[in-house]
Amino acid sequence: MKMETLEAAPGSAPAKTSIQVIERMMALLDALANYSDPVSLKELSKVSGLHPSTAHRILNDMVVTRFVDRVEPGTYRLGMRLLELGNVVKSRLSVREAALDFMRALHKKTQQTVNLSVRQGDEIVYIDRAYSERSGMQVVRAIGGRAPLHLTSTGKLFLSIDDAKTIRAYATRTGLAGHNKNSITDLARFERELSLVRARGYARDNEELELGVRCMAAGIFDDSGKLVAGLSISAPADRLQEEWLEDLVQTASSISATLGYRPAPAI
Repeated sequence: MKMETLEAAPGSAPAKTSIQVIERMMALLDALANYSDPVSLKELSKVSGLHPSTAHRILNDMVVTRFVDRVEPGTYRLGMRLLELGNVVKSRLSVREAALDFMRALHKKTQQTVNLSVRQGDEIVYIDRAYSERSGMQVVRAIGGRAPLHLTSTGKLFLSIDDAKTIRAYATRTGLAGHNKNSITDLARFERELSLVRARGYARDNEELELGVRCMAAGIFDDSGKLVAGLSISAPADRLQEEWLEDLVQTASSISATLGYRPAPAI
């Protein structure tokens, strides 16, 4: 797209810069994103706050570069070039890359270990972690470590989206084997636990994997709405604070948004 400097008429305001053109282009793209159907020039001008002639000129440039499609004279919609570029970004963006800065910020705020985990078969795998020696807790499982789904907060998130038949098949395969006296090894009790996870939207591990360690986890979703990872805070059992839950859920939501996830609007 050409980014020429717009010349001002004699006696008018200083010439508009290329940066201003980009800002106006983005205003039009944001306006188009709010509509599922083609939008008229008049409506786009109103929503973006641009003069119709200015909006028309910029839209014409974006049509040429395929950022915008002209459906019929005077109506526009977002173009396929945006989808092409979005797919390039998506292919290069991993969950770990999207999460790392958010994880560090959450660790800085809580001073506790923050874990990023994904599901592989009947286990979760820790793919990254933000922690410090000051957390007061030994990191038991290093990056690349594994743990059974039913004994971890993130694992419960993944199992909670499975149907009853799939959950029972998991229980049969694994025997819901426990690690200690707090592990949930009874299927009926575990099914009730998963019902709580579904209702709450987050999960807990109350010393079920490691004695003396409690965790809380929230899900990370991609642009298709698929649960792709879990973000969890691990802390000594007597130090886990309930006020961290809101920060955890918000951080997981921010990572999901970076991956392109948009929650369904409330009915």
